[in-house]
Amino acid sequence: MRLGSLHTYPVKGCHRLDHDGARVDPWGLAGDRRWLVVDADGVGVTQRDTTALVRLRAEPRAGGVVLRAAGRPDLDVPEPVAGPPESIRVFSKFDPVGGRAAGAAADAWLSELLECPVRLVWQAEPHALSADRAGAPGDRVTYADTHPLLLTTTASLDAFNDWLVASGGEPVPMTRFRPNVVVSGAQAWAEDGWLGQRLRIGDVDFRVAGSCKRCVVVNVDQESGVRGTEVLRVLGRYRDHGRALMFGVKLIPDGTGDIRVGDRLGLISP
Repeated sequence: MRLGSLHTYPVKGCHRLDHDGARVDPWGLAGDRRWLVVDADGVGVTQRDTTALVRLRAEPRAGGVVLRAAGRPDLDVPEPVAGPPESIRVFSKFDPVGGRAAGAAADAWLSELLECPVRLVWQAEPHALSADRAGAPGDRVTYADTHPLLLTTTASLDAFNDWLVASGGEPVPMTRFRPNVVVSGAQAWAEDGWLGQRLRIGDVDFRVAGSCKRCVVVNVDQESGVRGTEVLRVLGRYRDHGRALMFGVKLIPDGTGDIRVGDRLGLISP
């Protein structure tokens, strides 16, 4: 098995960045989901709320991020290291976590793009990963949904697309599932058997913490923002595990280092 592709999402919900290599920090891939769009109540705004986020292309730079969208002027946003602290929630049901307000210029730029009043916050320090998510003392996470990284496999996508085509739909790319790391050379659904085990990518070790429960975002075309129904419906038919529709697994880093497309990947013996 090998690492087939690498992806980050600098602003949660934005269009992906594709990488040949990436740094693994204790809380995930460097630059992944350290920025979050929030509503007036300080709750995260994602593609569940507005598919217009697919238009946002965010490019990290040292000490900040550049916001881009077709037909809009670029906006350079520095990390608000001295900005007012915020108590926000990634989702309304989640516990509050910290953030810092990016400022009026970013808020106005994003509100116009998304056609609703929003604000942008930055995470100065990743927050603790809770024990109920298989977190150990010292584990941390960014504004990702639940865990630092998401892994998927090309073979599982191929199997899923076979089901999708058989149901009368069109095959979809891996981008629908918004992974961080994509594995080639595995058997379809092999990742289901990796739960609770440790995995090595290149020279970096990870714990496989759980399966990924999918939501309506998998129905969103990540280039156009058009939302359908077929992907989640077919997941419901074939991948319903106790009323949770599964695709991919969540990883927690057990170390730091660099990983690159083409790196070998394998399970670590206990």
